[in-house]
Amino acid sequence: MNIGNNIKILRKRKGKSQEEMSLELGLNRSTYSGYENNIAQPNLENILKISQYFGLTIEDLISKDFSSFKELDWRLITEQSEARLKGHTLRVLATVVDINRDEVVEVIPEKASAGYAAGFSDPEFFIDFPTLSLPFLSSNKKYRAFPIQGDSMPPVSQGSIVVGEFIQDWTRLKSEIPYILVTKSEGIVFKKVRCNEGTSSLVLISTNLAYAPYELPMSEVLEVWKFVCYVSRTLPDFQPDENGVLTAIQHLQSDVKRLIQQQRDPLN
Repeated sequence: MNIGNNIKILRKRKGKSQEEMSLELGLNRSTYSGYENNIAQPNLENILKISQYFGLTIEDLISKDFSSFKELDWRLITEQSEARLKGHTLRVLATVVDINRDEVVEVIPEKASAGYAAGFSDPEFFIDFPTLSLPFLSSNKKYRAFPIQGDSMPPVSQGSIVVGEFIQDWTRLKSEIPYILVTKSEGIVFKKVRCNEGTSSLVLISTNLAYAPYELPMSEVLEVWKFVCYVSRTLPDFQPDENGVLTAIQHLQSDVKRLIQQQRDPLN
């Protein structure tokens, strides 16, 4: 396999140091260095993690020889990745219509939300699901409603229903805007998004400061829905507690230390 040399070439094309790469991939520095130098081979989990980070398939990462790539080769492999993000490749969206053949807003029941990532492209998955009618929604766009769990996105509370507008072109996502993301490993995720320029990942941010931001590779994403509105049975009443503020400060201090360390450690 060419994986060690391929990883090194990909890292250098991104202008990253080994320290930065190991941090962003959640790996030990010496472990990551061992991969690049062919001292050790990454297991399947880490191969998947690395391929997702660079927006490549596992097959490309382990079977191609990037040292022989010319700029045309890099452009082709980049265009394939961009085509997926822009929705130019097949992206199936099952939908339900009423007796007038008009699309309706399907409400995903809480019990069905766990299986949504597996059944979202199957029209039969949506049979007998409740529907929602909101007169202010555009008839030219597709909407869907999702149940929200947890307390990471106040004022949206546990048990609320969040309505999203279907986004076909993922390259047009806007930073600091809430989105509902349907993912392979985490299911339905409702977060504010920060677009990581120059990378094939997103930073997901909670409005509850007690939850730290984290990265999600675009290869993990199955569907994207832009937040439109939410329906709740409770009146929003959220005040960040002292522990939440303290946790947020600790996250900020950690990020500052990491940035200082990166400035001290030049590219390998």
